[in-house]
Amino acid sequence: MKHNKRGRKTASTLLTATLAGTMLISACSGNGGNEKANESTGGEAASGGKASSLKVEVFDRGNSPAGSSITKNYLTQFVQDKFGTPNNINVQFVPIPRSEEVQKLNVLMASGSDVPDIVFTYDSGTFYRYAQQGGLTDLGELLDQYGPNLKKFLGDETLAYGQYEGKQFALPAKRSHLGKYSSFIRQDWLEKLSMPVPTTTDELYATLKAFKEKDPGQTGGKVIPLGMSLAPAQYEPLIWSFIEPVTDDQRYTLTQQLGSRDYPVLLPGFKEALQFMNKLYNEGLMSADFSLDEDKKKLNEDAAKGLVGFFSEDDMNPFYPDGLYATLQKNIPDSKLSAVDVYTNSEGKHPKPEYAPIGMFLMIPKSSQHAAEAIKYLDWMASEGNLFDMQNGVEGENYTLEDGVPIVKADAADEAKNRIYNYGDMAIISNGKQLGDADKNVEAYVVGMPEAYQEETRKALSISRSDTIKPVLFDRPIEAQAKYGTALLDKFNEIIVKTTMVKPDQFESTFESVMKDYMANGGQAILDERTKAYEAMK
Repeated sequence: MKHNKRGRKTASTLLTATLAGTMLISACSGNGGNEKANESTGGEAASGGKASSLKVEVFDRGNSPAGSSITKNYLTQFVQDKFGTPNNINVQFVPIPRSEEVQKLNVLMASGSDVPDIVFTYDSGTFYRYAQQGGLTDLGELLDQYGPNLKKFLGDETLAYGQYEGKQFALPAKRSHLGKYSSFIRQDWLEKLSMPVPTTTDELYATLKAFKEKDPGQTGGKVIPLGMSLAPAQYEPLIWSFIEPVTDDQRYTLTQQLGSRDYPVLLPGFKEALQFMNKLYNEGLMSADFSLDEDKKKLNEDAAKGLVGFFSEDDMNPFYPDGLYATLQKNIPDSKLSAVDVYTNSEGKHPKPEYAPIGMFLMIPKSSQHAAEAIKYLDWMASEGNLFDMQNGVEGENYTLEDGVPIVKADAADEAKNRIYNYGDMAIISNGKQLGDADKNVEAYVVGMPEAYQEETRKALSISRSDTIKPVLFDRPIEAQAKYGTALLDKFNEIIVKTTMVKPDQFESTFESVMKDYMANGGQAILDERTKAYEAMK
């Protein structure tokens, strides 16, 4: 298994983050008068004097088309022409490799002088650490003064995720689509067996048994009725369907997140979910090597080869151009993959987690001398269709507009396609396309898929938004969660693997052992701190 190797890498990363975090305090101290500096530079820019500078972080994914770079392309020029020049601001973009975002950001934050004026991270723990150490600008008054459109666009629910001890230290990007998971079944296999689409967990079990015994895909004995990997998209829908419907809000709030993710390890039904996985595994109905497949690579390969009958995934993942379904149909032309909602709880619902309404945490370091310009820039992005133009390009060249939804032109010239290749990393106030309405936001994803897959994409996205469970937000970070969360993710994987793969008569003792280990290695500490925080919130 990969856990030991992964653990060493995690430990190294945590050490780097800790050292950088320690340096951050000294680097960010001694920056008093920041507000006066902002007023001064803002005044110069407004009066037409010497242009001020605004440095903005940008992810470098190494995917810039020929003739462009991540710091010099259509959208960087668009920003300069539409925002920078009219406001006498020179906007500069500072590239950070996406794969090293936290490590590189820690180094920049520790340097003090070289850090961009706008930085961001997807990691809430990193944001909280910077806020705790005094490394971030309080954005409350700046947002009121310079960001009325931005404030309205993000809304109170999203902004709440960027607050620490009542102060607004980050501006979370607004997520356009909150759905996480859908499930998929080989419709052509069902048709060969004259079986209906399963609608409950019990019916799914019967279907998986039929797939194994009758091998409708003619795999020569290689059939995998249920595709599984050691990734949340595969096991979370199954696990949550066994969790007893929540009637005790306090218990739910306290126990939902004991680690770095929202796993219901202490809620009634968790044990039963693992026991069901154990049953599937021991009956040969599940991927035999799922424990080695943390990145879903093996699952995707098996599904694309036509070996998998049913699996869960991140909402519409199989339908991307040249993705899993396209490859499956190349390999097996008459194959059909349908989106389904099968896992069912005791109330007949199909519970599954949803995303928090946020994307990245946008932050302005305390050392920045251009916080006012930074808020003005983000407010400009939220104003007068600028976000729409950054995300969609030029009407008639990149898209046509139908009922308020931009339809990407399939025959767009390469020049047009290249102009917005990096819109997701430039339009930083949003995670996903924002069209002013949740249904339209989803439809924007649908019309971006190959036409042959759009109906199933629409169904998958609808499934991902149904019977969802919202994440829990505390009004302050849980220190123990930040301390133990990453290690507990490895422990959680151990729980899944060990309880699934043991012989049925060893399940009880194994479950008791791994849960005891989980709680002793941080789970109990998190629960204790969450209990205190919950009482304080009340």
